[in-house]
Amino acid sequence: MEIWLLLLGSLFLSLLLNLLLFRHRESSSLPLPPEPYFFLLLGTLQWLRHGLGGLNNYLGSVHHRLGPIITLRITSRPAIFVADGSLAHQALILNGAIFADRPPTAPMSKIVSSNQHTISSCFYGATWRLLRRNLTSEILHPSRVRYSHARRWVLKILFDRFRKNGSEEPILVLEHLYYAMFALLVLMCFGDKLDEKQIKEVKYVQTRQRLGFTRFSILNYWPKFTKLILQKRWEEFFQMRRELQDVLIPLIRARRKIVEERKNRSSEEEEDNKEYVQSYVDTLLDVELLDEKRKLNEDEIVSLCSEFLTGGTDTTATALQWIMANLVKNQEIQEKLYEEITSVVGEEAKEVEEDDAQKMPYLKAVVMEGLRRHPPGNTVLPHSVTEDTVLGGYKVPKKGTINFLVAEIGRDPKVWEEPMAFKPERFMGEEEPVDITGSKGIKMMPFGAGRRICPGIGLAMLHLEYYVANMVREFQWKEVEGHEVDLTEKLEFTTVMKHPLKALAVPRRSN
Repeated sequence: MEIWLLLLGSLFLSLLLNLLLFRHRESSSLPLPPEPYFFLLLGTLQWLRHGLGGLNNYLGSVHHRLGPIITLRITSRPAIFVADGSLAHQALILNGAIFADRPPTAPMSKIVSSNQHTISSCFYGATWRLLRRNLTSEILHPSRVRYSHARRWVLKILFDRFRKNGSEEPILVLEHLYYAMFALLVLMCFGDKLDEKQIKEVKYVQTRQRLGFTRFSILNYWPKFTKLILQKRWEEFFQMRRELQDVLIPLIRARRKIVEERKNRSSEEEEDNKEYVQSYVDTLLDVELLDEKRKLNEDEIVSLCSEFLTGGTDTTATALQWIMANLVKNQEIQEKLYEEITSVVGEEAKEVEEDDAQKMPYLKAVVMEGLRRHPPGNTVLPHSVTEDTVLGGYKVPKKGTINFLVAEIGRDPKVWEEPMAFKPERFMGEEEPVDITGSKGIKMMPFGAGRRICPGIGLAMLHLEYYVANMVREFQWKEVEGHEVDLTEKLEFTTVMKHPLKALAVPRRSN
């Protein structure tokens, strides 16, 4: 019934939009980018039956037919999709302020983001700048020093979990990577090493909310109508949100108590308190929204913490799995990387330190190639333009939604030779290294680009290099017979492996 509801609504909107189409074209000096079909429903039916993953395949085929910039009418608002790095650079870097806004969120996202009071969803303006600056200056900027102990703690957790399986039992790699990255982000967010039971509790409510976007996606269409006919589904969604609040708010209040007690201590007492490490929650307690002349409420802090945990866990764990899958599939690349690691740190070092990774160009090339070939997200979050503008010879209307296809850009055969092959060597010995931020030109943009680039790009690269280097140094990763590496993609919250990686982790050292 839900699918038919969506289809009938799409058909109605298609007819309405097409009646207005000619009038719109007559009133505009430039056309919108080309559309694949005159009637919306014809295009929608092609991918809807395959779910969201079908949309990515459909967009790829349309771009190959119509060019690097197209229009697709998925809802009443036309959405523009860009699959070309030079156009992305023109929009996000050269005209960054115009393309830096966000469209209004869907009803579910509006609730989850506390009315768009998260960094990723916030409209471009003073509140967004305040929230982003707080994160980058207070938590992410000094990350190499501040959370080194946390990364080592998580590395030990990860290796203990691998060793429990033994060298002859296949490991479901993503499960362990996700738990380890989540434990690290929980510590950075709430400041304490929660025990395994607490971490699993937070992980449960976070995962439920993340996966709930698929289950409850029908609620985003005509919410006034669905609240009448899908009351139970809406109640389930609100219950899911309450469960997240019930778990996170006590942790937030515990940090508030610690921060207040710290403020009341004398300077000498504080000097003796060597164990305190500032957490993300600590920084949010004093944030004051200048436009609204108030501090963040608890629900908004819950949303920001949830965003922090999800953004730092899912993308990093997904990227790590893709990189390790390619190292399992290409043993010669894995061995070349291992040789570089041992040549830098030697045989006796306990671990690859964060600074060691900076001396390993092949490690960086492996990570970069993993992000190019398998970006955690096939698209960045939708952008919105603040005024009528032109891109690629076409009109982008004010408040129009524009999407940048990260995977298509990173696999563009006009830019990359053999784009579907995993070849780290393409990043070695370059006169002009690929700028992953996109400021000098966009050949790949796994973290986005411009003013809305992921604020955690530096932290993510540090984590990817640190954990890949240590995993390869400590274990030889081998393919499991009957569970050969399959690089087929599946769209969930991120773009994951359809068949998750199973591999053998054979210890390289006796200890």
